[in-house]
Amino acid sequence: KLKASIRAKVEHPFRLVKQQFGYAKVRYRGLVKNTARLTMLFALGNLWMARRQLMEAQG
Repeated sequence: KLKASIRAKVEHPFRLVKQQFGYAKVRYRGLVKNTARLTMLFALGNLWMARRQLMEAQG
């Protein structure tokens, strides 16, 4: 049960990036470009998950 709750917290951002942003496969663009794109997508994922708190804080 403890492992499952930890795994759920870790896997949720990956599901978000794959399902919401359509990043199911990596294209062959080079390691630097793929890393930059994944970094950007996870940053957007963080904003997506925090959108309610951000909207409430704004008013």
